[in-house]
Amino acid sequence: MSGKTNNLEFDYLVWRSFPTTQPTKSATISSARASQLFIKLIILLSSISLSSLIFNSTMSQTKEMIVMFPFMAQGHINPFLALALRIEKTNKYTVAFVNTPLNIKELRSSIPSNSSILLLELPFNSSDYGLPPNSENMNSVPSHLILNLFQASLSLKPDFRKLISNIIHQQNGQIPVCIISDMFLGWCEEIAQEFGVFHAIFITGGGFGYACFYSLWLNLPHRNTDSEEFALPDFPEAPRFHVTQMMDVLRYADGGDSPSSFTRKALSQWSKADGILFNTVEGIDKLGLTYFRRKFGRQVWSVGPLLLTPGSQAQSKRDFGISEEECKNWLDKKPECSVLYVSFGSQNNTISPSQMMQLAMALEASGKNFIWVVRPPLGFDINSEFRANEWLPEGFEERIRGSGRGLLVQKWAPQVEILCHKSVSVFLSHCGWNSVLESLSHGVPMIGWPMAAEQFYNVKLLEDMIGVCVEVARGKSCEVFHEDIVAKIKLVMNESEKGKEMREKTLEVKEIINNAIKDEENSKGASMEAMDQFLKAALNMKLRGESKREIQQ
Repeated sequence: MSGKTNNLEFDYLVWRSFPTTQPTKSATISSARASQLFIKLIILLSSISLSSLIFNSTMSQTKEMIVMFPFMAQGHINPFLALALRIEKTNKYTVAFVNTPLNIKELRSSIPSNSSILLLELPFNSSDYGLPPNSENMNSVPSHLILNLFQASLSLKPDFRKLISNIIHQQNGQIPVCIISDMFLGWCEEIAQEFGVFHAIFITGGGFGYACFYSLWLNLPHRNTDSEEFALPDFPEAPRFHVTQMMDVLRYADGGDSPSSFTRKALSQWSKADGILFNTVEGIDKLGLTYFRRKFGRQVWSVGPLLLTPGSQAQSKRDFGISEEECKNWLDKKPECSVLYVSFGSQNNTISPSQMMQLAMALEASGKNFIWVVRPPLGFDINSEFRANEWLPEGFEERIRGSGRGLLVQKWAPQVEILCHKSVSVFLSHCGWNSVLESLSHGVPMIGWPMAAEQFYNVKLLEDMIGVCVEVARGKSCEVFHEDIVAKIKLVMNESEKGKEMREKTLEVKEIINNAIKDEENSKGASMEAMDQFLKAALNMKLRGESKREIQQ
């Protein structure tokens, strides 16, 4: 404890000064004050700080608590936060949002000032796990150390258990109504089961993409054939896949290597959850959801799309390579549906130097307006300065700037604000699921360049089954030629028959998505109804547990 007593420590000392016998009139405190002190006490005792304390006596006494714990990656934290905000909007629950200190620090600026969401920190020191100092998010971890971050997440288990125990103690034995954990934090099920709490796994991706991902990792079917094409043994409805539709760590996995051991164990824990939430829409993703319902025999709810509104992304605005205003002003000067937006996401998705050179040549040769979010290519520190004279064609930046036809944005761009602008026509993307939902929610068709994880299968769904995407390349190391990229750009952006079909289909999907999250007094969309069903199931399990304990007593 430092020489200067902070407010939290002071409140703890005040709480300790209360007599254990009946207090005198002067020692009596209000129930609201006592509730606040108890909450602060449990946080202090478990070395978990509370960075958002908006509690009052009514809330703490009448609202059920839901604990949410995403993996330390922006592509997971953002949809978890969107889910937390949707739950908070029901005005029936207090949401406790758990993560490591630096992620919580970033989240503070994303939470509305009047929000009741509690931000709770679990202690974590990245250097203890072979990670660079202050590396608590996949965005800041070099690609060759990502497995270290996954394995380091296992160390959070004891402190998370302590947090749940202290919450229950503070609530006079009342358990949270639910623990919602990340797909890579399935071990939370053991803690939930210990305390009798309903446990849901929230898969921040889509049903089809993760059905393929799940089946591939658990079965490794490509190892049982000499062919480069193979089927999924437990997912016969899915099309056949090619070995190029796998990231290298999966393609060369044998089941006994470290990535296989961690991933297969994490995936096997999904079936133990009381239910599974997906950030998707039943109307466009039913096949994958059906796979999991059949596989697990558990309740599976599609509650998407869960997207943060413009300006509330859990990413510090100082990291944007361009201001929202500057970006909007540039787009305002362009004709409607004339701009190609290019971005490969936030989670170490970057292309090789030769691919970057070919992409730049294609953008210039296409003659189209574009916004390109550029980051250092493979082999270079993702957080280093962008060296245009080394990684782009000679004079490219100057020519693009002089023509006014392109906008190069380093590091980050306000993606939602870009996609909702009327000037944007197409999104060339890695097809991570958050980007997919953001694009389709705004009626923007896609050109797919999948890089990792389930992105290859997202593209398969979008191109072959829904018809809102064309694939241009696969992976970070494939050979790609600028002429092929130009052809795909023109196919979608010009008035070709294929381009028209894609745009019409995308607008149909946009309507399906909007209908799914309709939340009117007498009319609820499928995703909103699924959310109600999930919350009801969690609450019913708690009530059954309470009734059972009362009978036993």
